[in-house]
Amino acid sequence: MKKRIIIISLALVIVMALGYLSLSIRPEYSGVNYNPAKSQNETDKTIKFDAKGKLKILHITDTHLELNHNFDPTIWLVERACDTEKPDIVMITGDNVVNCDDAEETKKVINALMNIFDERNIPVAVTFGNHDSEQGAMSREELMAYYNTFSCSVSVDDGEALSGCGTYNIPVYSSNGEKVKFNLWVFDSGDYDEEGRYSCVKPDQIEWYKQTSDKLKAENNGEVVNSLVFQHIIVGEIYDVLQKSDSWKPYAFKHLYNKEEYYMFDPDRVNYGTIREYPCPGYENYGQFEAMVEKGDVLAMFTGHDHTNAFAVEHKGIDIVNSLSTRYIGLCHSTQCGYRVIEIDENDTSTYKTRVARIYDMFDSEVVKEEKQNGDKFTYKVAREFAVKGKIQKTASNIYRKVVETFTGRQVTYPD
Repeated sequence: MKKRIIIISLALVIVMALGYLSLSIRPEYSGVNYNPAKSQNETDKTIKFDAKGKLKILHITDTHLELNHNFDPTIWLVERACDTEKPDIVMITGDNVVNCDDAEETKKVINALMNIFDERNIPVAVTFGNHDSEQGAMSREELMAYYNTFSCSVSVDDGEALSGCGTYNIPVYSSNGEKVKFNLWVFDSGDYDEEGRYSCVKPDQIEWYKQTSDKLKAENNGEVVNSLVFQHIIVGEIYDVLQKSDSWKPYAFKHLYNKEEYYMFDPDRVNYGTIREYPCPGYENYGQFEAMVEKGDVLAMFTGHDHTNAFAVEHKGIDIVNSLSTRYIGLCHSTQCGYRVIEIDENDTSTYKTRVARIYDMFDSEVVKEEKQNGDKFTYKVAREFAVKGKIQKTASNIYRKVVETFTGRQVTYPD
């Protein structure tokens, strides 16, 4: 009897596994455009508030694109995000394309990504993460030069003036185009230091920020120009605002550089979102965050790097915000991934609104039915896969969260 139960159980596991894997069997996505940039597409590179005085930013990060089984669904997800949100600008904050074995393959992948925005005339600002130039097929400077062959790119190669490549600012003009009303800072936070630890924004970049902030203030009649920061690697001050524990607890994560310490949300602070892995700042800290506190123009810093973290915590008047990886990795767990939307009103630039869109919230049976009726097999199968895996992931996450909160009396996740 026991043997029969074991055999039946194994058979059920095998059937479920095969069914689960079958969700990932799909045709090739015909919508991918691998063509190089077309010069006739002329995206307006002046960023300004729209006629209603609104600015919508789509934050995409950690797409980790490479030519494998997960490439097509990730491209499709980015397209869907653009078509759903219709942003005024897209900010891409690193680990965009996994630097392939040769430059031509890398360019092919960049083409597929950038054509999404070029075809929709959406301005896009790019900076880099720790993986973009890791393989060495193309340097950061070569990558930036290639991104800038697309007319939709508003990215800037700072040349030899600053450490890294891709530290710049984007002024946002009023809806009538007459005045700078807001500002977007973009920093290359580097890749690794000499010891192989994560890097951070360097002193010369911080000095450039201070000088540029002062210049913007002077040109604005002595008033600071409110702004947001976008970069790949989170600042080290994140550990100052989390609660330390000397032992492991559910939803508490080891300090990246001190394995004896664990960190989690501090219930005495205003918290947003979820932490699902330990934050990974640079080992060094040259004072980027404190410089921004001093200048008083930064509302929030938006980073990626830590793929499943989607949280916000306030520290010294600045929100430290991490966004989800915008990619598909073929696992149920990847349905936690997604993107972030940020909205600003030119009538009050001292504040902003933000929300997180997770893959497991994007697809349900109605969406799957609609995509099936549309007739595109790839879109239908991806939507179905995300709907099934997303429901499993969301259900499992909610059960675990409720169990932890019930037995510990501690809130472990917060509304986005």
